[in-house]
Amino acid sequence: MHYQIQNPQGKLVRVLSGSVFDVAVDLRKKSKTFCQWFGFELNSKSSTQIWIPPGFAHGFLVLSETAEILYKTTDYWYPEHERTLLWSDTDIDIKWPTFSAPILAQKDSEGTSFINAEVYD
Repeated sequence: MHYQIQNPQGKLVRVLSGSVFDVAVDLRKKSKTFCQWFGFELNSKSSTQIWIPPGFAHGFLVLSETAEILYKTTDYWYPEHERTLLWSDTDIDIKWPTFSAPILAQKDSEGTSFINAEVYD
């Protein structure tokens, strides 16, 4: 689950091929939905898009053999401001639709727990 602590990005997300379970976690302390997650299946057949506002962590699980995802963002990517929230954090308790451990990038497997994560004021 990725986010930028400075220059937060809003993201318009669409799947061009394949299918994903797309998740956003609200990291805005003053929000009524702080620490809540929202998940949606996106696939190329429905052409559905979702808007993820600035202040949310974002991640996805590929459900098909492969997938291509298109993002339109409101700001540039600044690697020095990027943070990774642990996908399996029990405080957030995302209900991922899988029965086996996912294949993760190294930074995703080393993500921070929610209790230790930097969040937005």
